[in-house]
Amino acid sequence: MARVVDNPQIAFRLARAIVSDIALYNQGKVQEGIENDTIFDILAEELQEGREHFASRVSETIANRDQLFDRAIVDVMIKQAGKIDSPIW
Repeated sequence: MARVVDNPQIAFRLARAIVSDIALYNQGKVQEGIENDTIFDILAEELQEGREHFASRVSETIANRDQLFDRAIVDVMIKQAGKIDSPIW
């Protein structure tokens, strides 16, 4: 069994790794979601699964634990999709 992370920096790296995997294995969905401003709808299931995995590996004592995962989504998935044509930018 994997150990529970209690360091915020390590937790954020874990969140980034999880979101990176989601983006890597769902490149078509990411592109479609950015193009149509539906990224969170299209990837709802994958993001929820990733969020649950993150929560199972990270201590509840870390302040703003949920925001770490949300920030990873923006940093890894949204910002890196900036080259895709979209009405959101």
